[in-house]
Amino acid sequence: MEAPDGKMRLTDTLDTEGIFRLIESVPSPSAESFKLWLAKLGRREIDNVFDPSKGIDKMIDYYLRKGYDLEWIESSIRAIINRKKLTKVWKENE
Repeated sequence: MEAPDGKMRLTDTLDTEGIFRLIESVPSPSAESFKLWLAKLGRREIDNVFDPSKGIDKMIDYYLRKGYDLEWIESSIRAIINRKKLTKVWKENE
């Protein structure tokens, strides 16, 4: 990686999965609350895989809290769907 002085330095890094695995391996009682929080996030993600409407509901609630109106949210969802349709068509033609 590039250091503040502009030189390249060897360093150890982790991707997101590696960071989670590292946290998981910390045998400290003070890390337990963070581990529980990560487990809850994982559970929500799995719930979204098995019931995608939960993820869509969360997205709608998020944008409503941010002040967007339902018309904008619907337009955004339609744009995602249309982009997916185009991507599928392009992949089929390859």
